[in-house]
Amino acid sequence: MKRNIIAGLDLGTTKVGAVIAEREANKLTILGFGVAASDGLNRGLVANIGKTAEAIKKAMEIASNRADIQIKNVNVGVAGEHITSLRHRNYVTINNPDREITQADIDRLKADVKTIRIPSDRQILHIIPEEFFIDHQGGIENPIGMSGSRLEALNHVVLASVPAIQNIKKSVERAGFTVQNYVLQPIASSVSVLDENEQDLGVVLIDIGGGTTDIAVYHEKSIKYTKVIGVAGNQVTNDIRESLGIVTQEAEKLKKEYGYATEESIIKDEDIYIKGVGARGTIKIPISLLTQIIHVRMKELFTIIDNELRQINFKNKIKAGIVLTGGGSLLRGTTELAEEVFGLPARIGVPLELGNGLSNEIESPEFATVAGLIKGIPGSTSSENIVASKFKRPKSNLNISSIIKKVQEFFDEL
Repeated sequence: MKRNIIAGLDLGTTKVGAVIAEREANKLTILGFGVAASDGLNRGLVANIGKTAEAIKKAMEIASNRADIQIKNVNVGVAGEHITSLRHRNYVTINNPDREITQADIDRLKADVKTIRIPSDRQILHIIPEEFFIDHQGGIENPIGMSGSRLEALNHVVLASVPAIQNIKKSVERAGFTVQNYVLQPIASSVSVLDENEQDLGVVLIDIGGGTTDIAVYHEKSIKYTKVIGVAGNQVTNDIRESLGIVTQEAEKLKKEYGYATEESIIKDEDIYIKGVGARGTIKIPISLLTQIIHVRMKELFTIIDNELRQINFKNKIKAGIVLTGGGSLLRGTTELAEEVFGLPARIGVPLELGNGLSNEIESPEFATVAGLIKGIPGSTSSENIVASKFKRPKSNLNISSIIKKVQEFFDEL
């Protein structure tokens, strides 16, 4: 009997995650999992094919050895500021004698979306129906088996840059694998950390990675909006590095070991010692000063997202609140800051219902995307082209220079 093996590959800015699972009668078993450090991507885009391929090969090798199985095809997560989305409505006429709607009619709707004329540098990642209409009556989740003469769909269409996708494909193939599906990372993360009630009431998923922050908005059980923003954990680390005049590795260590997103979350404001560079000796600063540096960037990120929710008129529809996931969500005080900025309840999203096997190893927010890549692929499609909409990023109110000045004044007073 042929085994139903699924593999997922999360290409992050700081690491590549790989997971191999087996599905039996809607039951998942995690067979293997591997992580490899990566510096071949920048903000979700492949910057070095060779380095990316090496990280993929290493992560997949670890997962394959643990699973004791060799695989060829992988579902690959896609992110980056090149991602855009739009809503498109179309219809088909039901021609069979009894007017009963079948899967073939749904397929005709999807095929019709693919015929839209588009620039040559864009392609479709997903076509996800938000809502169906039969003879102009809406609110229908699954029209198959129902009767009518006209079937319409309001679709959420995710678009990506062709060159960006081609570079991912080249990296995966150079590592020795074949891309089975391209999956938008916030959609994969949503599959693993959101429950149906949240998606019904209205929820915003915010997946904070190293190079990008991925957003997905759900309401009435369907996805309404997706976006990828180039502000994330690496920018926080860089702010610490620039403000304190230390190397990146030390800045990342400080963030993880002593960092908070809000001063109110600090348990005890102790002094921390920082290794200086060159002639500069060891210095000490209070945790509260480190927190002030982190707070500015994290608040900027959440403010950008909040402004975007208001711009698309979805802020008042978010009744289930905010779900934070990704490695950046592990920063202490992040949920409290999110609640302050959005004025909504927030929680940390951990992958759910991963089945047996090694599932405990990926039950962490930082592995939300890779966990979703093996759970189900909604609306995936081949590389067809479609018109892209432009996203204008809000002007940043970040004033990191004032923080740097504040840090300098602190050292002058010592």
